[in-house]
Amino acid sequence: MEASYDDALARLFAHEGGYSHHPADPGGPTKYGITLVDYAAFKRRKVTAADVKAMPLADAKVIYRNKYWNTLRCSELPAGLDYAMFDYGVNSGVGRAARVLRRLLSLPDSSAAAVNDAVIAAVATRDSAALVAALCDERLRFLKSLRTWPVFGKGWGRRVAEVRAAALAMARGAAAAAPMTAANGKGAVPPAQPVRQVLAPLSAAGSAAAFIDPSAITAHPIQVAVLVLAALVIAAALIVLLKRHVASRQHQPMPGTAPVPAAALR
Repeated sequence: MEASYDDALARLFAHEGGYSHHPADPGGPTKYGITLVDYAAFKRRKVTAADVKAMPLADAKVIYRNKYWNTLRCSELPAGLDYAMFDYGVNSGVGRAARVLRRLLSLPDSSAAAVNDAVIAAVATRDSAALVAALCDERLRFLKSLRTWPVFGKGWGRRVAEVRAAALAMARGAAAAAPMTAANGKGAVPPAQPVRQVLAPLSAAGSAAAFIDPSAITAHPIQVAVLVLAALVIAAALIVLLKRHVASRQHQPMPGTAPVPAAALR
């Protein structure tokens, strides 16, 4: 619902906090929960950590409105579910939030994983509180599966619990409790593969080539070159497959996420 946006944004800011540059945070330097990458896309130029630190609140509001609230069509979702989807999209990506909602609605996944007209129509046949509860249950299970859970888990867990309680209250037409200020409830899904891990197989292949007997290279230059090239091609292929596997896992709903029956009408 459009009327929920200001309240949802205030709750989001309470969890995301101000400027942060935690070494374990895959998003790098952030302010109001906006990462350096997102801010660079918004400014349409390269930005630095200093730029992020100096980001005005107005910029963050525009980014959240356009990239998250509007993309997830939260203004067309019922009260409570709009906030739960908005916060999930910010925390773990709009693609993941949309895919999870589609799974809960028994709708087929799509490459775009969009919140489209079919999603809006299906939501109207479900109980909003049931959707909120199921969405938050899946969200918490997913966060617990991340490698950064030991670092951010306490804050993430509290954040999901507060989002769940507030969203359920909204869905039932009750007043939601004020959000607690918890900057360590921020965070984002880790990238599909850190750069240093992606480059490791290539570095290993290069190191292996360095140990080849120079006399063998002199005697069989073409064969050695073919072997080295083959090793690099195999390493690159493995990297691509690994990245696709990790990205697929991070974008798909957790196994066992059960649809919310359409019979549970509001």
